[in-house]
Amino acid sequence: MTYQEILANARTCSGPHCKACPVCNGLACKNTIPGPGAKGIGTGAIRNYQKWQELCVNMDTMCENKPVDTTARLFGREFVLPVFAAPVGAMQLHYGDKYNDLEYNDILVSACAQAGIAAFTGDGTNPAVVEAAAEALKKSGGLGVPTIKPWNIETIREKMDLVNAADPFAIAMDIDAAGLPFLKNLTPPAGSKTVEELKEIAQIAGKPFILKGIMTVAGAKKALAAGASGIVVSNHGGRVLDQCPATAEVLPAIVDAVGGKMTVLVDGGIRSGMDVFKALALGADGVLIARPFVTMVYGGGADGVQVYVEKLKAELADAMAMCGAHSLSDINRSMIFGY
Repeated sequence: MTYQEILANARTCSGPHCKACPVCNGLACKNTIPGPGAKGIGTGAIRNYQKWQELCVNMDTMCENKPVDTTARLFGREFVLPVFAAPVGAMQLHYGDKYNDLEYNDILVSACAQAGIAAFTGDGTNPAVVEAAAEALKKSGGLGVPTIKPWNIETIREKMDLVNAADPFAIAMDIDAAGLPFLKNLTPPAGSKTVEELKEIAQIAGKPFILKGIMTVAGAKKALAAGASGIVVSNHGGRVLDQCPATAEVLPAIVDAVGGKMTVLVDGGIRSGMDVFKALALGADGVLIARPFVTMVYGGGADGVQVYVEKLKAELADAMAMCGAHSLSDINRSMIFGY
């Protein structure tokens, strides 16, 4: 199947909220929760996408003519691309009845591993979601990152023990999920965490610990103080707080503050290999992509994931070649117009 055929097929089984749009830019699903849209007036997802498009790259082909290498080494593992599939949950509620969370993670984790990248898996109120994610990770030799929500400490301990049995190469927490309503109703309370609490959680993880949902320099410094090995600059796709800046807008300052001291990943509106190039040029070590992987799984299963990874790789390689970068380490801010 081609990329366009997978998109067309996804439109037959996605929805009613997700439209499997030709360009996943947040416009058609604006202000639709449940659904993949953003919170409030619905501009968060739209702004994430638009800000990557506003960045222009500097073309420079006066350089040695040699092959481009998109290989990345992150958290002790080698990948064909500095790209991860982002954690997504409540599949049937947001994206359509074709797959539940367990089925989606089972396809995504193995397909990403086979394609040469890795997936972050999601979490939910149903314990079976994390159990199935752990099983999928185990079958793929731990090639993935389970993402635990900021529950109370007892629940966190139980879930981390469960996923650690699958021996993943890292464990994440989407700290921005503190804005999700179902967390606020728990007893004892779940949600926001102090630096001291996160230090304890990082120790419980026993693996490189990644904090997802960092949008400020102060937040990045707190994550570093908490012992996180990495962060994901993310506003949860605009789904937890309205009127946030885009991730592309805050990324450079965060990289300047903690880059080199921890791994810095970024998500939010990244759709193409060109977008990946721009994120790397602004200083990110890698990116997460969520919604397009959902569309690829719904439209083509494991084959859809492979097609999308190959598309991203070709686009990234083309951008690198046309801007004079032969390896990821060659990419820098001078390749972005205005920097």
